[in-house]
Amino acid sequence: MKTCLFEKHKELNAKIVDFAGYEMPIQYKNLKEEVLAVRNEVGLFDVSHMGEFFVRGDDATRFVDYLITNDFKNLKSGKAIYSPLCNEEGRILDDLIAYKISDEEVLICVNAANMEKDFAWISKQTNGFDIKLTNESSDYSLLALQGPKSFEILKSINEFNGLENNEYYSVQCLKNKEYIVARTGYTGEDGFEIFSSHQNITKLWAALINQGVKPCGLGARDVLRLEVCYPLYGNELSEEYTPLDCGLKWTTKLNKESFIGKAALEKYEPKKKLIKFTLDKGIPRTGYKVISDDKEVGVITSGSMSVVLGKGIALALVNKDFEDYDNVKIEIRNKLYDAKRVTKPFVAGGHK
Repeated sequence: MKTCLFEKHKELNAKIVDFAGYEMPIQYKNLKEEVLAVRNEVGLFDVSHMGEFFVRGDDATRFVDYLITNDFKNLKSGKAIYSPLCNEEGRILDDLIAYKISDEEVLICVNAANMEKDFAWISKQTNGFDIKLTNESSDYSLLALQGPKSFEILKSINEFNGLENNEYYSVQCLKNKEYIVARTGYTGEDGFEIFSSHQNITKLWAALINQGVKPCGLGARDVLRLEVCYPLYGNELSEEYTPLDCGLKWTTKLNKESFIGKAALEKYEPKKKLIKFTLDKGIPRTGYKVISDDKEVGVITSGSMSVVLGKGIALALVNKDFEDYDNVKIEIRNKLYDAKRVTKPFVAGGHK
């Protein structure tokens, strides 16, 4: 499959790869330049492969609150929330962002690879709720404009001169809902995700590129999210684990009256924990073993060379009871490299 911007990527000589069934740009000219553009100025991503579901009706808020582990009920209109989507066993089916456009209208943005699975699952949960659930993914394209200059750049476009300088994880509609503009992103920097028609997104892409905004591929997106320690479904998150195994306890509101998976999670004893490591030598990659005293105690879920730090960085799921962080090595091509645990994100980011 192709997004509406596929030909634009080809014109810019992007390197195209298959991602979740879509032909997507992984890199344009230079990954390092793309990462630094987002950290220091502004960068533009085509993320039109993501899925968009709408929940509309009197019970929209109540339904989404039941569907996800985080607290959607008490979220104000015009705000968004990040949450796992779990099954009855508390296992993670996906992670998503739910945008409360109003109490009666919610946009749920899901990962491309899980779109069909998610919609089938969510559709099965609608009994007893006065709502209409629709999958409108084929009607929407999505741009992510990310970096400290995002607001001033976006507001300079005619269609967005009414854009308000709202706080992080807010959402606003412009031109009679022709554009849904969220102050969210996957980079740790300030920025916006703009949902609109394929025609509008094509025009907006051209306008932003003409302003000198650097196009960025999925390679830079992955480095950026790893530097600020954002999890990725299929790496840190999967149906094998619960949010309590994967560093997402903060999204799991067990004091809520009811949500799918609550009963299982109330009794669940985590088996893993998500840990951050840096390496002065060697580049860690997904699947590499975490070793201590010649024993495997965990596995790298995401690893790369940090553009900002100039060293190897990694997220790893390690055994819940492991504590000997002064004696940790990562196995890279049959050699062991010293690893250091860190407790804060590798890069602070600068979101609003």
